[in-house]
Amino acid sequence: MIKEIKVHSVQETEAIAERLASLLAPPDVILLEGDLGAGKTTFTKALAKALGITRTVNSPTFTILKQYEGRYPLNHLDVYRLADSEEDLGWDELFYGDAISVVEWAHLIKDDLPPERLEIRIAHQGEESRTITLEPTGARYETICEELAL
Repeated sequence: MIKEIKVHSVQETEAIAERLASLLAPPDVILLEGDLGAGKTTFTKALAKALGITRTVNSPTFTILKQYEGRYPLNHLDVYRLADSEEDLGWDELFYGDAISVVEWAHLIKDDLPPERLEIRIAHQGEESRTITLEPTGARYETICEELAL
């Protein structure tokens, strides 16, 4: 089941992220794909805020991983710099631990990803408009997509 949602503002994108956050629990894994400026970090910021995280959330481009504490811990990964790398950051501890993980540019580490996850693609459809595509893999993520009720 692939679900496609059209949004016309940053606020609509944030609302989807907030709704999703209410359905997540560790060790859920969310993959975020999209061109530069599509809204991956905006989505993550809204998700983090809805998880009760009060620290400033920004893209971990140069550090690869940032961890935050809220209602649940959040691992925010930007693996763009790992393209063509054999680097292993302890994926099992991250993806099967006690945190929710959000991975930007996840296709670059596809062989290291857990088999069950929710892939979210954000595509530009104009200045403010985006298409958000949800592609669940596994029963848990299919249920999450159904419960989003968007």
